[in-house]
Amino acid sequence: MTETMAIRTEGLTKSYGQVRALRGVNLEVRQGEMFGFLGPNGAGKTTTIRCLLDLIRPDGGSLRVLGLDPQASPVQVRSRVGYLPGELNLEPNLRVDQALRYLNDLRGNQADWGHVRELAQRLDLDLSTAVKNLSKGNKQKVGVVLALMHRPELLLMDEPTSGLDPLMQQEVYRLLREARSAGTTVFFSSHIIREVETLADRVAIIRQGVIVEEAQPGQLVGMSMRHVRLRFREPVDASRLTAVQGVTILSQSNGVNLVLQVEGEIDGLIKALAGMPVADLETEHASLEQAFLAYYADARGEAN
Repeated sequence: MTETMAIRTEGLTKSYGQVRALRGVNLEVRQGEMFGFLGPNGAGKTTTIRCLLDLIRPDGGSLRVLGLDPQASPVQVRSRVGYLPGELNLEPNLRVDQALRYLNDLRGNQADWGHVRELAQRLDLDLSTAVKNLSKGNKQKVGVVLALMHRPELLLMDEPTSGLDPLMQQEVYRLLREARSAGTTVFFSSHIIREVETLADRVAIIRQGVIVEEAQPGQLVGMSMRHVRLRFREPVDASRLTAVQGVTILSQSNGVNLVLQVEGEIDGLIKALAGMPVADLETEHASLEQAFLAYYADARGEAN
C-alpha cells in the first residue's frame, strides 16, 4: 500500500511545551492527486508539513514521504519535494535570480533555468529585483517559483496564494493543475474553503490538531457560511427569511436593517427576497473558525 502513497502518517503527535499542536494525525495522500489540507489558523497545518520534511521532529507516530522516512533520509526527501513555506526567508541583499540560483545549487542544480524564467514571466516576477525590495505578494511569487522550478515529484505548499491578488491566485491555480497533470502530487494547506473546493481531489479537515473529517470537495459547500447585511426601503416581516433553511438572524433594527447568517448555498435566501423592498445587500464570508463551529454544532449537536 505504501508504494502508491506519496504521503502517509499514522498517529502523528507534536507538542510545543503545554500546547498540543498535533494529537494523532492520520493522513494518506495518493501519488498524483491534488490533496487539500483545510483548517483554521493554528489548527496544525504548518506543523504537519514541517514534520513531513523533517524540519521539526514529531513526538510520536510514524510518517513516510515518497516511501521514505524523512528522519532517516531527509536529503533524499527534500531533493524530490518542492516546498513553499508559510513564511519565506531569503537573504535580503540578493537579487531574486541570485537567491533562486543559490537554492538551486543546494539542490544539485536540478532546475532548468529556462523553466525558471517561464515561471517568473507567468507570475509577472522581475528576477532582477533585490529581495529586500519585494512586496509580500512578490515574495510569495518567489516561493512559488522555488517550489516548482525543479519539477518535483511532490509539492508541499503552505497557503500557496497568501498575499496574492485574484489574478495571480488564478495563475497559481493553473500552475498547480499543470503540475498535477504532469504527474506531480500536490499537497497544499489552506484556511480558505473556496480555494480547497476549487483545486482539490480530496480534502482532509484539521481542527485543533486532529483530522475531524475527510471529504470530497463538493461536500464543503455545506460548511460555507456568509454574513448578509440587508437594508429595506420599509419594514418587512423577517419570518419569511428565517423560514429558509440555514438562515439565522444575527441582528435587526425596526425590520429595516438586518444581519443574517447563511449556512450553505445562498439560492434559497435570494428566492425569498424576491418581491421584497430590498434597498441594499452586502455579503461577506465568515471566518473558517466560525464555519467550523456552526457546521459541527449542527452536524453533531455540539461545537468541537
